[in-house]
Amino acid sequence: MVTTAPVAAAGAATPSPTPATPARPRTRAAGSGRERRRLHSLDGLRFAAAVGVMLYHFTAMWSESWDRSPGEIFPTLGGAMIYLTLAPELFFVVSGFVILWTAWGRDVAGFAASRLARLYPPYWAALALTSVLLLVLWPAGKDLTWGEALVNTTLLQEPLGVRHVDGVYWTLWAELRFYALVAVLVAVGLSTRRVIAFAALWPPLALLVERLGWEVPTMLLMPRYAPYFAGGMLLFLVFRDGHRPWLWALVGGNVMLALHTTVEPTVSTIAQVTVFEADPRLVTLAVLSTFGGVALLTMSPLARLSWGVLPGLGAITYGVYLVHQFWGLWVIDLLHDHLPPYLTLAAAVAVSIGLALVIHHGVEKRLHGPVRDVLERALRPGPGRA
Repeated sequence: MVTTAPVAAAGAATPSPTPATPARPRTRAAGSGRERRRLHSLDGLRFAAAVGVMLYHFTAMWSESWDRSPGEIFPTLGGAMIYLTLAPELFFVVSGFVILWTAWGRDVAGFAASRLARLYPPYWAALALTSVLLLVLWPAGKDLTWGEALVNTTLLQEPLGVRHVDGVYWTLWAELRFYALVAVLVAVGLSTRRVIAFAALWPPLALLVERLGWEVPTMLLMPRYAPYFAGGMLLFLVFRDGHRPWLWALVGGNVMLALHTTVEPTVSTIAQVTVFEADPRLVTLAVLSTFGGVALLTMSPLARLSWGVLPGLGAITYGVYLVHQFWGLWVIDLLHDHLPPYLTLAAAVAVSIGLALVIHHGVEKRLHGPVRDVLERALRPGPGRA
């Protein structure tokens, strides 16, 4: 899930799935003369993707909340929603685009403080809500321990071998690793040539270390998701510097690697967790759309969308993504015997969005600035600090 920022000179998911894009720059974008502006179109794209993930979980992916497969209840809707299992990959493309944008012109302390302050407070709020739900209100929803919930506060549960409280958290571990890689680039010094070299070499190198069986480098370099992040970075350079054939060729290379790493595993996963059989051609189209959607909404007239509702939708995208799964399934478990399926589904969606609004207004807006400032002071050496 992409988690990007709406502050001046600081962009999702999020995302991420956390409003989506930078609002105003401190400087003009190097090399283009194009002044930074908020891309409301990406706010809308991220929110639509989060809703798609939510509908996939509620109408297609197997759970006991409906008492039978949701795909049997929603054969048409669920059959379409299976392809939105790739929405997190879309968040990764958006993240590659926006995180590079926000990192340019910052030092490591400023970049790290902004990203961590954006990522953790809403996550902790969502984790607390879901943990209370599963440990107190609805223990039948998942066999969870307080110890597992505590380890999840670090966002390092995956490398520590502890289960995610909520399965959607896997994307945040991917985002965290991407932030670390970008922080290394910032420390070395961001330049167009270095970003191009990084985005061109990272994905094939990740596949190579995976093929060699090197576990730690494979974990750090994320061969399955590297093409999406790297492709988003390259799309940002096209957006900033203009259409250059060799940049598009590198984007195309990452698209091909994304197809290679994604299509077959996605078809297999859908067959395992739903009653549907995915068409590999449509999965291919979905992968292409993760890149094409970002390109279209940032480099066409659609980039000028300025609907007032879009920033607000972008602002709650991260919360929707984080909190929807178990709270929505609990609502479904409570209501499915008493209401028609589509009214039950609407209630689950409404509760998820309501909780996301609480997280955004009650936690994110209040804590992002103060947490960022504390982290930046702690991370940046100053007088009397080594």
